Amino acid sequence: MRSDKLKNRKRPIEPTTIPCLCAAIRKTGRMLTRQYDQNLKPSGLKVTQYSMLVNIDRNKDITVSDLAKLLLMDQTTVTRNLRVLEKSGYILENPDPADNRVKRIQVTATGKAKIDEARPLWEIAQAEMVRVLGREDIEHLLASLKKMAP
Repeated sequence: MRSDKLKNRKRPIEPTTIPCLCAAIRKTGRMLTRQYDQNLKPSGLKVTQYSMLVNIDRNKDITVSDLAKLLLMDQTTVTRNLRVLEKSGYILENPDPADNRVKRIQVTATGKAKIDEARPLWEIAQAEMVRVLGREDIEHLLASLKKMAP
């Protein structure tokens, strides 16, 4: 049955000469992550942690599952990362009053101070990307990527 599905797939008329988009974006993502992590190192945060803190701060009392949807991450990965932030005292997870199974997350005063400490380091990383790629190219790239994940 599987071979029937493969036979019925439409194949490109000509072999593609474009490199694998998935591989290229994943590689680029790793390079960007390294650059941002390097810039954020003095704060003790990784870019994923910084992003989570900022998104939690922007979305007061967000649930774990809503944070996972917002970040396009699976809930297990989000939960694992939240444990690190909680142990550091940057966030609190409280049960939802209406449903104890649902956890609502908020940034602590310590977490807000960590965001304030890390923001200038993140801004340096952003400025470096603008210097290297140019604002217009970044805007075009983001517009293109938004077509996949609006």
